[in-house]
Amino acid sequence: MKVRPKKYLGQHFLKDQNIARKIAGSLTGYENYSQIAELGPGAGVLTQYLIEKSYKHIFLVEIDQESIEYLEHHFDDQKLSIIGADFLKTNLDFLQPSTALIGNFPYHISSQIFFKVLEHKEYIPEVVGMIQKEVAQRICANEGSKTYGILSVLLGAFYTREILFHVPPGVFNPPPKVDSSVIRLQRKPNVALPCSESLLFRVVKQGFQNRRKTLRNALKPLNLPAQFSKDPILSKRAEQLSIQSFIALTAKIESLWNQ
Repeated sequence: MKVRPKKYLGQHFLKDQNIARKIAGSLTGYENYSQIAELGPGAGVLTQYLIEKSYKHIFLVEIDQESIEYLEHHFDDQKLSIIGADFLKTNLDFLQPSTALIGNFPYHISSQIFFKVLEHKEYIPEVVGMIQKEVAQRICANEGSKTYGILSVLLGAFYTREILFHVPPGVFNPPPKVDSSVIRLQRKPNVALPCSESLLFRVVKQGFQNRRKTLRNALKPLNLPAQFSKDPILSKRAEQLSIQSFIALTAKIESLWNQ
């Protein structure tokens, strides 16, 4: 496939065929998923390898009209459907119960993309995405790390997280000013939590909004039960709690509220 002429390229367009092939090969369950969704296909550098690997239907979610026209002109495959939409704003009604998400994610909205994944986690068993290295490290961080934060905990509650490999700026045209990383999320076999998911989101977000404060102070806006105020866990800061500790903390708060 010919690479799209430079005058039509968007920013930071992936040009390295070997990297594209490697990203496509990082999705583990082609035969297990009902369909694949590629986010931000651009000129289809990754798409061509998804077509080779998957006999399932592939949805291409692209907001840029020039890219859509290019894809329509250069790809004539019955298993491809192009959705001209903003991934963050669309209702994703094309998702079937087992849809893998893959792509070279737009860096300026990568965090929002993962929050959207959390909203639809029952449909998305696996995610492989190229994102800014700094964001990848934040997503995959564990307690005690300065990069450990909201997405680390919330994604880690439902998915395994791993950085697969790093990507230098030179594989893009034009090169970005940051390094990139490809990460993989795989949904855990049992994602049922012993607490309210919505309350977990509130506890985690509130805890990290004031990450330098102890949880006793950071969680004050939640009006914790009075009988819980002296619990030793509240003397810790959010970054000191493991994912399981956040889940246990939320379950305890919920239990006290329901008494």
